[in-house]
Amino acid sequence: MSLSNPFSRRLYLRIWLAVVGGMAVLTLTVGWAWRIAEEQKAQTNQPFVPPSREMAVRDPSGNLVLRGMATRQPSEPGEVVEFHIEAENGQIFTLQMAPRQPRMGRNGGRPGGPGQDEAAFWTRPPFGFLWLLGIVGLAVAVGVYPIIRRLTQRLEALQRSVKKFGEGDLSVRVPEQGQDEVADLARQFNAAAERVETLVKSHKSLLANASHELRSPLTRIRMGLELMGGQQPSPAFREEILRNIAELDQLVDEILLASRLDAREADVGTVELVDLIGLAAEECARVDADLDVSASPDSLEVRGVAKLLRRAIRNLLENARRYSTGEITVVVHRRQGRAEVHVCDHGPGVPPGQRERIFEPFYRLPGASERAGGVGLGLALVRSIAGRHNGTVHCQDRADGDSGACFVLALPLAPSTH
Repeated sequence: MSLSNPFSRRLYLRIWLAVVGGMAVLTLTVGWAWRIAEEQKAQTNQPFVPPSREMAVRDPSGNLVLRGMATRQPSEPGEVVEFHIEAENGQIFTLQMAPRQPRMGRNGGRPGGPGQDEAAFWTRPPFGFLWLLGIVGLAVAVGVYPIIRRLTQRLEALQRSVKKFGEGDLSVRVPEQGQDEVADLARQFNAAAERVETLVKSHKSLLANASHELRSPLTRIRMGLELMGGQQPSPAFREEILRNIAELDQLVDEILLASRLDAREADVGTVELVDLIGLAAEECARVDADLDVSASPDSLEVRGVAKLLRRAIRNLLENARRYSTGEITVVVHRRQGRAEVHVCDHGPGVPPGQRERIFEPFYRLPGASERAGGVGLGLALVRSIAGRHNGTVHCQDRADGDSGACFVLALPLAPSTH
């Protein structure tokens, strides 16, 4: 919050002034009510009279002189106090008592010396009560100020961070202090900022790599057309052009799918029950891979988008066929409430240090050639599809110890198949 903002726009001052104003109104209201009560008491014609009580008067010898019911008569403060005593024979006697005199101090004056009358004026109602409320209000105002200021400082830090984020600094984050609503708001902002930054970086990387990948087949097509020089293309050359066009089509398709998977709100298909064994069987038949379902003879159903799950299994099989020098084996089984699809090949394998990086968009293993096929998005799409279905995918060594790699796609089973 800028220091140039008007006084009325500073939130912490507005909250603090609201508390102080509330205390002031409370003080004035109670003082006014106290004063009204005092005035009504002074204006009444019948002050409170204690009830009658029996009183007896005896002489020095202890003999009863007078016995009767004594009633105190109304009187103002400082006047003679008078009691009427009605004897047993009906006669009325009067007992008068002089008003109480203040104690004298050593100097012959009232206790406390000079200025006592002035002090008594400020301490007797309603002024004494007003002073008490004023002191309480001042203490509340001083006490709540640092609490309110600390709260609004956190709001100001959040406001500054939101402003910087809106100006394009996607790395800005808010300190998460406490467990109240402001801290929860800071955590939600940081989570949203983290996701937005990740998405923006992902899209920038996707566009940067896509521009490079698009240039390669386009350059080959352009060079081939120039070398052809208007002549009729040979069958081999025609096949090469068609291969490059297919590569471009695949690249565009995978870029669009990757963008839709990154946007959580995008519609990627209808969620339904999918038979994972049947899906794997169809894709294995397409690439002539072996399917092993001996560990799970029954169907394994998962909830998901059928075309995305098919794309994930197909990408894993295409990746295995590209690098395998032998047969490809697919194993589908159930493990701890999840369905797992193992796609194993007999290729060169993946070094342990590269097993996470191969799932990054457009990443290729060192030494891999663009001519080997693929655009570097296949495994990245598999991970995105798995994430969309609350699943995982990773690469590991073959269980039998042979050379090659084994990719494991794990998905949560539908509740009815647990």
